[in-house]
Amino acid sequence: MTGTPSQAPSCYRIGALDSGPHARIRRQIKRLTGFDLLPDDSVVARYGELLSEGDPVAERFVAATYHGPMGAAAARELLDSALHNGIDTIDNAPPEMRALFDEFEAIPEWVDPDLVEQGAACWRRWGYALGSVGNAGTMDTYTEGSLAVPLSLAGGYAGASALNRYLETSRWWLEVCKPGAILTPGSPARDISLKVRVMHVSVRARVARHDEWDSARWGLPISQAEMMLTLLGGSVGPGLGLYSIGYLTSPREIEALLHFNRYLGHLVGVRVDDIYPRTTADGIRLLYLFDATRAHDSGPLGAELVESFVPAFAPQPAMSSRARARARYHLTVQAGYTQLFMLPWNRRRYELPSPWPGVVLLLLRAPLIAVGEVARRLSPAIDDRLQKGSVRRWQRWHLWQSGRRAEEFDASAALRR
Repeated sequence: MTGTPSQAPSCYRIGALDSGPHARIRRQIKRLTGFDLLPDDSVVARYGELLSEGDPVAERFVAATYHGPMGAAAARELLDSALHNGIDTIDNAPPEMRALFDEFEAIPEWVDPDLVEQGAACWRRWGYALGSVGNAGTMDTYTEGSLAVPLSLAGGYAGASALNRYLETSRWWLEVCKPGAILTPGSPARDISLKVRVMHVSVRARVARHDEWDSARWGLPISQAEMMLTLLGGSVGPGLGLYSIGYLTSPREIEALLHFNRYLGHLVGVRVDDIYPRTTADGIRLLYLFDATRAHDSGPLGAELVESFVPAFAPQPAMSSRARARARYHLTVQAGYTQLFMLPWNRRRYELPSPWPGVVLLLLRAPLIAVGEVARRLSPAIDDRLQKGSVRRWQRWHLWQSGRRAEEFDASAALRR
């Protein structure tokens, strides 16, 4: 399941780094600013290896329980019991389960609780914008077969279920950014994080065996490299991108976001002690490395994923007139985010709702957001109010959009084909 660490998959186009438009852009930026857009050769090589590496500790647990003689239903009950009551209350717990909990519950020496909290506070300030910019950036990556095939097979972000999986992810975001939540044993934030980790591993195992997955070409589904990119999508990416709509996140805060996401990565099984960036500059370099080595090989699967998401916010026939207006507003705003935060040459590949009304809305409110950003630096009380107000609106949207359905984070769901 962990692949061959010494060999990058064939889709990893390292030769693209030395020629073509990305190489020209790199040379021009370096000449003008002295900043090299690419990491050093050792990081480039390790990133390629991480495309074929997974999460061995959690994989052994899933193989012994969910995919073993115990079966998925009993394994899920066992995991729920251990999370609610503690692993020590489980008689004859499988050794693979104890190993997983030992790793999950250990707080790494590098964790700085103050930095974790500062990063979580940024997420609370961004609120709904975090999910919106994150998903626009994620849709931009669906040009890649290695990302599109697992998501298409699992089905969570495709077709009619696209919004449901986004709501699950939003629930996780809401929980982990609560003050102190991810460092509090037994918190919903930690419980959901472990369930997300197990779900990823279960999907990885099923996709890796599927006829549509080409391991020689793509490495491992939901690989370490790709999971690390999602952490950058919660830190450096939005930290820089949201400047355009008024969120004035400082360089110091972006580095706190990197630390916060590093610990989130630890909880969900990302190997964060290797090439994970500690600075904004290194985060930019890894994001650029991904973009420079794209294969653009997702074909119709990528189009299905992208074209399913924004329309999922559209009003439904059974809605009241007020609910339809509310849904239309969110559809408009989400379309606007895709225009601002997807690369234009990637966005043009897809049929999406008109983004311009949403862009206008986002830009019109940007000055007001910027005023709040300045004010929060002058007054902790204003900062506290902004954070609470942002989270409250985010929660209110989530409850309305989900219809108060409980999220499942189901590791036992079958692939859709």
